[in-house]
This record gives sequence, C-alpha cells and structure tokens, in this order.
Amino acid sequence: MRNVVLLLLAALVPPGASPAAQVPDFKVQIWGGAAADFTARMSAYEALRGKLEQGLPRLEVTANPLEILRAENLLAERIREARAGARRGSIFSQPIRAAFKRALHSEVGPGKCEAIRDDNPGEFSYRINGTYPKSRPVSTMPPGMLAVLPELPADVYYRFLGRDLVLHDTRANVILDEIDDAITCPPR
Repeated sequence: MRNVVLLLLAALVPPGASPAAQVPDFKVQIWGGAAADFTARMSAYEALRGKLEQGLPRLEVTANPLEILRAENLLAERIREARAGARRGSIFSQPIRAAFKRALHSEVGPGKCEAIRDDNPGEFSYRINGTYPKSRPVSTMPPGMLAVLPELPADVYYRFLGRDLVLHDTRANVILDEIDDAITCPPR
C-alpha cells in the first residue's frame, strides 16, 4: 500500500521539482452539517430577498447615484421589516460560527493577515440588519479563505471589519450577520 501512495505522490510531482515541492500540502475541512445548514439559511435569505424585490423598480445602469440609492433603500426597508427579529446568530448559528472559525484559522498566516489589513475598514459600530456605512471601505477576502468557505448568493459578500466577519448584502447594503473575533492575526 505504501508503494502505491508513493507512486501516486510521484505522479503528482513534476520531474526535477525540489524536495519541498514533492510533498503536497493537503488540507481537509470537516464541516459536518454546518455547511449544509449555512447553505440552507443563505438559500432561504436569497429566496426572501427575491420575493421582497418583486414590485420594486428594476435597478438599471444609470449615471444618477440617487436612483441607485433609492432602489437600495427601498429593498433595505423591506429586508429590515421582513427580518425585524434578526439578531446575531440568525444565519451564523453557534455550530456554524465554530465551523467558520476552524476553517478560517487554518488559512490565517502573515501574508493573509497583511492582505486582510490592507483594505480592512477596522472595527466600527454596526448592527445586524443595519446599513454598511458608505464612508467605510469594504474589505475583500483572500482567495484561499474564500476557497474554504461556502459559496454565497449573488451580491452577498464576506467582509472583515477588524477581526469580525460579516455577511454584507450589497444589493440592499445591509449587514446580515456577524462572527465576532473570526480571525486572530499577530500584531504588526
């Protein structure tokens, strides 16, 4: 059996590669039911948002920012009303938060921490179901972190606010939920 594994590993390594390149780095995330639960919650949110968009003016490409803001605000109003009871954990339940923290922990390193800090707006006061402030930059997620997290519906993004991870619906500019202290980066 050991020979078969070595043969398979040898087949994965290009000829002349350095010894360090000969040992592939495989990471396995064990999500259990947390990923399925999260995906179901996000699908339910996506369906709700789709229903709430019915009857609203279609957002079209325009040079008038007030039209965009109006469409965003109308949808946000409906979302806030429909999710009036939304609190921390409405989407990121305790088991989901724990699974996300484990997945992110395996991806945190000096290079990724610097990438996160680069466009991170830092910590600021926000509410679940609240507006993401237009005056704050929006962070992007390093590709390796995105690769280990479940996919999101269109126009919903993972964002870091300091060390917190939030779900940001950009179509309505609403913060849907958060995981406090989702990552730990060493100080600069």
